[in-house]
Amino acid sequence: MQIKILGAGGNIGNSGILVKDDSTTLLLDYGLNPGKNITHPLHVRPKDITALLTTHAHLDHMGYEPYLYIDGNVPHYATKVTIELSELLLYDLLNISGDKLPFTTAEVRKLIKMSNAVPYDEEFKINDVKVTFINAGHIPGSSMIYIKGNKRVIYTGDINHIPTRLLEPAPYDLPEVDYFISECTYAMQDHAKRDEEENKLIEFSYETIEGGGTVLIPAFAVGRAQELAEIYYSHKFKHEVYMDGMALTVNDILINNPEFIKDPSFLQKALGSINYVNNWAERKKIVKQPVAIISPAGMLMGGASVFYSKKISKDAKNAIAIVAYQVEGTPGRSLVDEGVLNFNGSRYSVKAKVGRFDLSSHSGRSELLRMFKSLKGSPKIILVHGEQETCEGFALELKSMGFDASCARTGEVYAE
Repeated sequence: MQIKILGAGGNIGNSGILVKDDSTTLLLDYGLNPGKNITHPLHVRPKDITALLTTHAHLDHMGYEPYLYIDGNVPHYATKVTIELSELLLYDLLNISGDKLPFTTAEVRKLIKMSNAVPYDEEFKINDVKVTFINAGHIPGSSMIYIKGNKRVIYTGDINHIPTRLLEPAPYDLPEVDYFISECTYAMQDHAKRDEEENKLIEFSYETIEGGGTVLIPAFAVGRAQELAEIYYSHKFKHEVYMDGMALTVNDILINNPEFIKDPSFLQKALGSINYVNNWAERKKIVKQPVAIISPAGMLMGGASVFYSKKISKDAKNAIAIVAYQVEGTPGRSLVDEGVLNFNGSRYSVKAKVGRFDLSSHSGRSELLRMFKSLKGSPKIILVHGEQETCEGFALELKSMGFDASCARTGEVYAE
């Protein structure tokens, strides 16, 4: 078996793992970094790939997959909801950044046509290799990929062991493997207690609205927006909550795929308790009112949150609640680091309050350590999807604990 790291080696973004087992070659994820300068994994020829497997519907894991279908016909496997969400996100990506990308809607359609929906925990075969998707607890439909060939491999994709209102957590009890390829995004820090962060967000929202202001919560359309609706509903929030943008379409997809949600009935009640924004007249109206607005994009890269943030940032009585990781080079990152909004080089001063709330959908340090300590046998641990300093430091720490661990580099090959 041979494993090649095509992307996310010593960085977060543009994930891609190539696994070769005799005559079978599996590509696990093929994403891009959707920041100011789009980056993608190392090149791989579609004709050299037996199948493409996607862990989940986030652009840094699947955003470059249509490139493989310019002149390729690679069979694609993912959970049903991952396929549906990927289609939605890829069309949106083309709408925002189409001039920077080498593929078009034709390749997205081809990818979806070549897609095969696979449930969790149901083994299937690709040639002589057996594959199983295991719940990763990250977003609806997210999976760890378990491969049994001449060697056994688990690739976590993005993983979350912390229970959320929306999803069941990833399991710690995993099959014994020879290689364990794991993300390490938050390997050097623990997350705050989720209930405490929820309470802080609710208090922040009350303080802003009861002071006559508007609070904007930029949120990922997939998962985070729906979890926020559940948080406000659970706390019996007394003021109006609005949801806008692509999240509204995601709501329908998730309601139609209840098997990927912890409590579908509760989600429906939460979504039924908020107001949907359907046009520009409504946007221009509510941005001046004392309400809470949940709107993609979570890093202010596009969508209605760009409009809202420009308007809301001008007034000190307003507020912006950051509830997601902000990738370097995004407007959200400039807001957090510099206190300004930076849209395509145009900088906007921010008078509004900016609050940060840890509602991460990644396992923190304690959960990652527990996962590694729970592993059966003595697998080789390959760390990806973490900033280089974090990745290297965590690998050294795991080695000191007796694990065979390394921080992967993009282009690095592991072979037996």
